[in-house]
Amino acid sequence: MSGESTYVPKNALAKWLESRLPILGLAHSSFVVFPNPRNLNYWWTFGGILAFLLVSQIVTGVVLVMHYTAHVTLAFDSVEHIMRDVNYGWLMRYWHANGASMFFIAMYIHILRGMYYGSYKAPREVLWLIGFVIYLLSMATAFMGYVLPWGQMSFWGATVITSLFSAIPIVGDSITTWLWGGFSVDNPTLNRFFSLHYLLPFMIAGVVGLHIWALHVPGSNNPAGIEPKSNKDTLPFHPYFTVKDGFALTVFLIFYAWFVFYIPNYLGHSDNYIEANPLVTPAHIVPEWYYLPFYAILRSVPSKLGGFLAMFGAILVVAVLPWLDSSKVKSAVYRPLFRLFFWIWVVCAVLLGYIGSQPPEGGFVIAGQILTFYYFFHFLVILPLLSRFEPTKPLPASIADAVLAGAKSPAAAAH
Repeated sequence: MSGESTYVPKNALAKWLESRLPILGLAHSSFVVFPNPRNLNYWWTFGGILAFLLVSQIVTGVVLVMHYTAHVTLAFDSVEHIMRDVNYGWLMRYWHANGASMFFIAMYIHILRGMYYGSYKAPREVLWLIGFVIYLLSMATAFMGYVLPWGQMSFWGATVITSLFSAIPIVGDSITTWLWGGFSVDNPTLNRFFSLHYLLPFMIAGVVGLHIWALHVPGSNNPAGIEPKSNKDTLPFHPYFTVKDGFALTVFLIFYAWFVFYIPNYLGHSDNYIEANPLVTPAHIVPEWYYLPFYAILRSVPSKLGGFLAMFGAILVVAVLPWLDSSKVKSAVYRPLFRLFFWIWVVCAVLLGYIGSQPPEGGFVIAGQILTFYYFFHFLVILPLLSRFEPTKPLPASIADAVLAGAKSPAAAAH
């Protein structure tokens, strides 16, 4: 898709480098002249936003590590030291802590856009799977990072989640003991999580590079869900999409800064400002908001092993989406029934998140079980049936035709 590089070095140094390491030509062909579908909307800008947030998290994380002490008797106080005594330590800590939430906001929008417009379909199945690996690594990284402040919710969240592995037959206890580094969540656990939390973002960066490479083979999907057929269907990445991505990033950073400077603790939990105490269990243990739908699914199954399998199944089922939805039409714009059921599923996921934040009692338990059933029913029953029986709208002949039709029709442009 990217083709051969058309980069021409402008000076002797650039010519010398290009003849020995053609990295400038690679960057030029990948991020300057690379053709993108001309109808990409602002939902496609969240990939670039995620790349910026990853770099931001790595930079602020490296600075924070310079002042953090990974020991159960010192970790909580070292975070307070960062907040009170380190120059701009409060800014680094709030930027990093809220950055995790911003990363998952952008990632969930990115995933939902891919689901809505069928970006998981051929020829982009491998691209989807690599993105799913990034999601898993991000979840693991954020979970381990949440443990590092060593507050009450950090300690008890780690205890609840890691103890789930003990439900695995035969090897469960061994896995749990290895995660803990002993027979309970203690200093070896904190050291393990600290080490992995520092390592995983660099692994994520490597997989992101692979994700970009995989994207450049078939090229980006688009709102019409049809492949480019001529030069009229595409535009070079720069300046058209760099400007668009830059504007979207600026708007997102304003939103991000609002949290950091005005409500930095809004997405956290007050119990995490109490130092971890293994002898005092919080009244209601909840994970960070981006885990809540899966936490609700975990609690909806009475069996510990069943809840464990349901929680991870709810995550893994998204990975096999290309094989559950076999419809030849990609975009929900031309699939009216799929669009309806997609938004019902989104509402279901949001409600599961709300239920995950509530105590597991009364009507919340029943509602969680009903929503959990529908969550899996959507993927395992509705999507395969829609793939076979859904009547779809006629596709435009080309991306250029879709753009022109959208320009003439306000209703079409709204899509």
